Formats: sequence, C-alpha cells, structure tokens
Amino acid sequence: MAKRCIITGKGVMTGNTVSHANNKRRRRFLPNLQVVSLLSETLGTTVALRVSTHGLRSIEANGGLDAFLKGTPNSKLSLEAKKLKKSILSAAAKKVEAK
Repeated sequence: MAKRCIITGKGVMTGNTVSHANNKRRRRFLPNLQVVSLLSETLGTTVALRVSTHGLRSIEANGGLDAFLKGTPNSKLSLEAKKLKKSILSAAAKKVEAK
C-alpha cells in the first residue's frame, strides 16, 4: 500500500539528516497518515480512508466528506477519491429522483 493521502495527495519526501558535526545522511519524511472511517450522509454508510491529518482537517473544515468531495474539482482528487465522489453524486441523484 502506497504511503500517499487519498485526499491531498501528500506522499513520501526525501532529504538529509544533518548532525551537529554537519554529517549528512539520507532519510525519508513520511506523511502522517491515519486510517479513519468517515460518515457519508448521502450514501448512509461509513467509508474507511487513508488520510493525512491535513486532509482530515480539510474535510472537517468543509463540512464533511460529501461536501468536501462535491466542492473539489476532479483534477485535484486521486483515482479512489474520484470513484467515491462519483458514487456520492449518483446516490444524491437517485434520492432527488425518488422525491
């Protein structure tokens, strides 16, 4: 499983660890990924996602998973997030048809 956030696209970065003696050695900076279950009001279920803490704050600031995905253009979303957005939009369209 890739160490990449589904929402923001944050991934592994590389750099140097520099000691007090100015010795440099390579290291990896890993994103702070969390597996969270987010509630989708439109789908009526919880969705388990691997999200960075920054992505989680972005979702909460926009009013939840559904609102975040509806307001974000597809060009900024990962493939899995696009699939989730498509299912949310189709479920919302079915709810409108039913009324």
